[in-house]
Amino acid sequence: MHSDVSKARLLMATRNQGKIVELKHALAKLHVEVCSLADVPGIPSFAETGTTFQENAAGKALAAAQAGGLICLADDSGLEVDALSGRPGVYSARFAGEEATDAQNNAKLLKLLQGIPPEQRTARFVCCLAAAWPDGRVQTVVGQCAGTILEEERGNGGFGYDPLFYLPELQKTFAELTVEEKEQISHRGQALRSFAAILAEIL
Repeated sequence: MHSDVSKARLLMATRNQGKIVELKHALAKLHVEVCSLADVPGIPSFAETGTTFQENAAGKALAAAQAGGLICLADDSGLEVDALSGRPGVYSARFAGEEATDAQNNAKLLKLLQGIPPEQRTARFVCCLAAAWPDGRVQTVVGQCAGTILEEERGNGGFGYDPLFYLPELQKTFAELTVEEKEQISHRGQALRSFAAILAEIL
């Protein structure tokens, strides 16, 4: 692990700026410097061929940790919709195709749920976070958040399916929450808090 006197470096195996912002926020109290794949050149891309969030997250974290020589954190997260038998699941980011945009994925989800009444539009966001060390150790944690899928987008924050994912108890979508609110209740926020506790012990 590369570290200096001041801060340990932690590599987040993603180029998704939304995820990096959430990670930096969650780990702000710890003495770590968070960098992304954009900051550490030469790490090959990892093919997410796993059938579970755990397989993808662990594989991604381990490949990047061994290539970069740093403690690496990777997540695989997605949306499971009950009316679609758990889809899109591990295919959430590429639901409408390999290079699909958030808008295209959201449009496909809305189309598939056309005519489904509100009480049957239950769903959950799942996040599996894997931490890997260059020596091959891997630890995973999982967070979940339940909600429902709206019939149209609401809110300008977040990313992915956030504008469609509605939290009845707050009467807001994920895209209408502040970063702090989202961190408190989101699947990734839960997983990050678990990981922060693990990291605090290690460091």
